[in-house]
Formats: sequence, C-alpha cells, structure tokens
Amino acid sequence: MSRPTSSLPFDFTAKPVVRESEPPRPAPAGPVVLTVGDLGRAVKRALDGSFAAVVSVEGEVTGARPAASGHVYFGLKDEREEAAIDVVIYKTNLTPRMRAMIVDGARVRLRGKPTFWAPRGRLQFVCDRVEPAGRGALLEALEKLKAKLAAEGLFAAEAKRPIPAEPRVIGVVTSRTGAVIHDICKVAFRRGGARVLLANAAVQGAGAPAAICRALAALSRLSSVDVIIVGRGGGSSDDLSAFNDEDVVRAVAACRVPVISAVGHEVDVTLTDFAADARAATPSQAAEMVVPDARARRSTLAHWQARLERAARARVNDAARQLQTTRARLGDPRLVLAGYQQTHDDRRARLEAAAVRPIGARRAALVQLDRRLTRLHPSVRLAQEARTLASLEGRMAASMRRRLGKHQETTRSLAAGLDAMSPLRVLARGYAIATTDDGRAVRDAGETHVGDVIEVRVARGRLGAKVVRVEPEK
Repeated sequence: MSRPTSSLPFDFTAKPVVRESEPPRPAPAGPVVLTVGDLGRAVKRALDGSFAAVVSVEGEVTGARPAASGHVYFGLKDEREEAAIDVVIYKTNLTPRMRAMIVDGARVRLRGKPTFWAPRGRLQFVCDRVEPAGRGALLEALEKLKAKLAAEGLFAAEAKRPIPAEPRVIGVVTSRTGAVIHDICKVAFRRGGARVLLANAAVQGAGAPAAICRALAALSRLSSVDVIIVGRGGGSSDDLSAFNDEDVVRAVAACRVPVISAVGHEVDVTLTDFAADARAATPSQAAEMVVPDARARRSTLAHWQARLERAARARVNDAARQLQTTRARLGDPRLVLAGYQQTHDDRRARLEAAAVRPIGARRAALVQLDRRLTRLHPSVRLAQEARTLASLEGRMAASMRRRLGKHQETTRSLAAGLDAMSPLRVLARGYAIATTDDGRAVRDAGETHVGDVIEVRVARGRLGAKVVRVEPEK
C-alpha cells in the first residue's frame, strides 16, 4: 500500500540569488552549492508559499515562557502522538487574555501561519489568536496524581524533616554532565568546603525516572549521607516531566534522609517540590541552604568572641570594685567578730529576759485563775446556793405569815361590817321581807292585789301568804 503524497507544493529547488547590482552569471556546470542563508531562505519561501492562508492548530501548551521583549514562546504538543512544534506570539498580537491562557498543560486552539526562522534553522508557528480548547490531558493527569499523593499524606507539612545545619556528606542526584553538580560544588567550596557525593542519573528522557529512583536508593543506603539534593537545570515541562513521575515522588518522600528539591528555575514547580522536605529555587540556592558559610561563621564567631571578652572584662572589673568596697567596709575581722559576739550576748540576754517575764506573768495569772476556779467549784457554789436558799425560805415563810395575819384582820373587819349590814340582822329584830312569785321585794302595798300569793321571809324561815287586803299608805 503506497503512502499518499502531500498536497502541499513544497518546492526546494535551489534558485541562485540575483542581485540588481551584479550582472547575471552563467549557471555553473554541475550541482549547485548553496550557502546556509540561501537554503534557509529557500525553505522559508517554499513554506510561506504552501501556507498562503492562515491555519488553525490545536494541542497542549508546554514550556511556556515570556521573554523580556514582551513576546511569548512555548511549545504545542500533540497528546495522541509524538509531535510538537515551537510557537511564538509577538507582543503586538498578545492580549492579557491570551497571556492568561498560555500556561503549561492548557489545551488551546491557535490561529496563524507556520514559518521558518533562518537564524536558528527552526520551524515555528507564528500565532495571532488563541482560543481555549479544554484542559490538556497531561495537565489533567498531573492534577489527578497530585491529588492522589496529597490524599496519601506525601505532601503533609508535618511530615517535613528539618535540614541539618552542618551535614557531613551532601548527596546530589543529577547528571554528571550537567551544570548542576558544578554549580553546587562551586557554591560549596566558596562557602567553606563540603564533602559532595554525586549519584549520576539521567534527568531527562524515558529512562530518567528509574535512574533518579536508583540514585536516591543508592545514597539512602550510605549512613554517612546526611542530606540529598535532587536537581537539574531549567527547561520545558516535557524536560521536567521526570520529576512529576509517581515513582520519583514516592522515592523522594520515602528517602531516609531529608531531601531538597532544586528542579528547574524559580517559576518551575514539580511534584517533587511538594514531596521534598525543602525546595530551592536553583541548585546554587540548595547548596547555600546546606553548606554553612565559613566566612560568615568566622565573622559571627569573632563578633561573639569580642562581645564575650568585653563582657568578661566588665564582669572582672565589677567584681574587683565590689571586692575593694567590701574589703573597705569589712575592716579588721577580729573587731567585726567581737562586735557580732557582743550583739549576740546582748540579744541573748534580752531574749532570756523577754522569756522570763511572760512566764512569771503567766504563772501569776494561773494562780489567780486557780483561785477563781476554786471559788467557782460546783460543790462550793452548791453550798453557797443552799445557804442562800435556806435563808430565803425562812424570810419567805415569815413574810407569808405576816401577810396572812394582815389579811385575816382585814377579813374579820370586813366580815363584821358586812354582818352589821346584813338583812338577816334586821330580820332577827322582828322584821320580815315580802317577795312576789317572781322574786321581787314588795316595797309598796300598791304593788300587790287581793288574792296575790306572796312569800314572807323572816329571821328563821319563809312563809307563804295570800293577800286578802291592800291598804296603800296615804
């Protein structure tokens, strides 16, 4: 089965360049030998002629990087096959919206024309319009892997280990032919020297993840290695893809010693950066993080030594002044001791006197309390109360007899007066008292009627009588 021929009229026939100031030269007999510039221009003319109209191309952005000139350079990758093309957007066509869409992993649709850039002999696509075409498959897979590893705790902040301040041996995982190991060694030697152990590994390509894992395992087995730097120089997202590999990320997280990730430049971020115990913007910065600066340490040591010496001298001078002052205040030790002994004797005498006086006072108070207690003894109090009770009983009996005698005399006097005024005395003299049947005394003859029954009280007894005559007093 024959392959279909391309419909694009590519014509790479060499045509000699004729300049207006030169007369036409006869064509040489034999094959035409072109200069590199002539070949580049011929390719560009053929390419421009084949793509007279703009075309649209769709793919995934890789290695996006803005230039100082304002242009944006990146690669456009086909996710279904191994195919890629360099793309440039000049700043005259670049808008803020287009700049925001050009990020690694984004899937975009570009409009423009392919062209050949002769100074570097490179085919590139000059874009003048960008439209979003969905999320790139590579970026989506990378985000899924990142979420999976984060859920497992490989990126947890509490799992990060501190970087040793003075490591004995610094392991480096990188390519021995790259600039990373040279930059690390240069910084290490400049800062005072350190022992650097290189584990050679490919940092780009299909076999890079396995090589990096082997290098990490080899360094982890060495007990002398205190910290490991995993690094490589900058590049596109495809160049850094080895450090987004799941096996590499797990190997970094499971490493025996702390790991510093120094992959790419400051703007480049890989999954290894999240799994490592620390991240450095560049390999040189990683070396500065683990290799202490001997010059700065010497300067700091000298500064603290000078401060320590000044402080020690000041302390010694202060102690000497205090000693001199104390010696002057102390004087002759014998006199000082004699004075203290005299003070001791005086205070002892005062203490004894102060102890004896309260004891005597308390003894006298105790005797007085004993006497009072004796007087207040229950038996004594009972005898006193018994005598008082007997005296009171006698006085009360005499008083009662006197009061009774007085009352008896009064009673006899009142009885005699009462007897003298008693109606019975009157009746005894022969008088009588007539009362009606309802008990009223009859004082007037008009109070009765003939035939009324009345009762007559005499001195000895009562008489029942009937009124037979009534004679009122005129």
